[in-house]
Amino acid sequence: MAALTAPRNTPQRVGEIFALPVKAATTIHQGGIVVVDAGYGAPGRTATGLVAAGRAESGVTAVAAGDAMVEVRRGIFKFANSAGDLIAQADVGADCYIVDDQTVAKTNGTNTRSRAGIVTAVESDGVWVQIGLGL
Repeated sequence: MAALTAPRNTPQRVGEIFALPVKAATTIHQGGIVVVDAGYGAPGRTATGLVAAGRAESGVTAVAAGDAMVEVRRGIFKFANSAGDLIAQADVGADCYIVDDQTVAKTNGTNTRSRAGIVTAVESDGVWVQIGLGL
């Protein structure tokens, strides 16, 4: 395609909330970590190669790949702290890793977990994580 020679109306998506088609035979629960798995939205889980998309804004179930869409929000959210791989105050500013759709851990579990995002705060009842596509 050639360079512009006139003004162009370029569509924009703001990006804080976006929709992803849901992976086949998958249920995503509201408030859970959503990952991109082979191009489709899926609940967070221990696996490599997943990309943390954000938090599910509503629950959804797909029978076939893409027959449902999940709204996902990027931002900073509080998730559960893994009891077996605890995130501490000293980890603020470091990456954390997905255990399941509501839990994050300090390490990648010997290369078995995908990155969730960046730890922004640690409290007794959970970990605040900056999560979303593009982080």
